Order: sequence, then C-alpha cells, then structure tokens
Amino acid sequence: MKKILFTLGFIAVSIGVFAQDGGSAMNKAVNKVVHSNDFLMIQLAYDGWSGKPDSVRTGLNRGFNVALMYDFPFKKSKMSLAPGLGVSTSGVYLKDHYMDIQGKLNANQATFPSTTNKKNKIATTYIEIPVELRYRSVPDNANKGFKAAVGVKIGALVDAHTKEKYVGANGDKNIDKDQNRGFFNPWRFSGTARVGYGNFSLFGAYSINTLLKDNNNNNVDIRPYQIGICLSGL
Repeated sequence: MKKILFTLGFIAVSIGVFAQDGGSAMNKAVNKVVHSNDFLMIQLAYDGWSGKPDSVRTGLNRGFNVALMYDFPFKKSKMSLAPGLGVSTSGVYLKDHYMDIQGKLNANQATFPSTTNKKNKIATTYIEIPVELRYRSVPDNANKGFKAAVGVKIGALVDAHTKEKYVGANGDKNIDKDQNRGFFNPWRFSGTARVGYGNFSLFGAYSINTLLKDNNNNNVDIRPYQIGICLSGL
C-alpha cells in the first residue's frame, strides 16, 4: 500500500513540475492562458455501510482516496471529461461484533458474530479508475472558482483484512489479523459527485454493487458509501 501511494505521489510531483514548466513556456510563446488540468485529488472521508445487518453498529469509520486525473476540455466550454487512476482505502469499525472473513463459523459465507471486544476493524483497498464529467467556472485555473463534477469509479479489490484488538486473560494486549478476499466482490462500481470552490470541495460516493458476493446467501446487502472533503488542483 505504501509503495502504491509513493508511486502515485512521485508521478503527481513529476507531472506538476512538467505542467508548470510547459505551461509557462507555452504562455510566453502563444500569449494565452491554457486549460488547467486539475489533475491531483486527495479525499478524506467518513465511510458507511448501507444495508448492513440491523444488529451491527459501526463507529467512526475513515476512508482515504488519492487519484491522478487528466482533463480533456470540450471546445469553447467550461465542461471537461477527466479519466484517471487512483487508490481508495477504507476502515470500518464494528461495535460488539466482528466480521468472520475466514469462514471459521460458516465456510460458505461471511458472518458477523457478537464479541465483547470493542475494537474490530474491516479494511479494504482498491485500485480505481475514476471518470468525471466536470464543470469549472474558471477553466484556465483549477485553483479558483466554482467546481462541480459527477462521475463513476471502477475499483479492483487488492486487499481485504480484519483486525481485532483485545486484552488477554493475563492482561496483555493482543491483535488478531485475518486476510481473505474470498467473500468479497472483486470489483466495485461506484457513482460519485462533488461540489466546491477553489481547491476544496465536498464529495460523495456510493457503491452500485454489493461489498460481498451474491453467493453468500446471507441476506446481507452491504453497499459502502463515502462522504467527505476533497482537495484538488494543480
């Protein structure tokens, strides 16, 4: 995960330096302002599960997304189409339950047994291809003006694990970590929207398909969603 984020960060810095140098040279030569790319997006989110079992409660769930986007502006318009590549991580914290993703209690489906342990985390990581239809009131400067966008994201699951923290009989602190993608859908399709001003905006994302595979047969229709703040520009 750290290697993925480092690689995306390196690419972002490289493109930013190239864009600034190239943009300055072009402005001097042509004497006009070019369309700004708005290619870097960093998002901090609250993550939730719609359709989870009624008995399962969640805590202060957190998500982090980063994506590199590139604008293809429509001619003589403030609209553009922007595809990209990104990483999305999510941490959902369960209260009084944990998620059995190893099939210890039921080999055919993921279950949510009750527990006295208070810290039970489910973490997922996706490599994503986001696509946005964008509007910017100042198309030649991505750091200014009103922004709005709607889009979709296609994500490939690369990691799914649970982490359970508890105190043992001797008072020692223990951590159990299970990793298994078998019960999860390998692909995630999400609708997205964001609106803001300048470098900051509010965003939301909702998964169109379910978190778990349909063959679980456990009547659980969990669809993850995110609500948060987005930092974009350059």
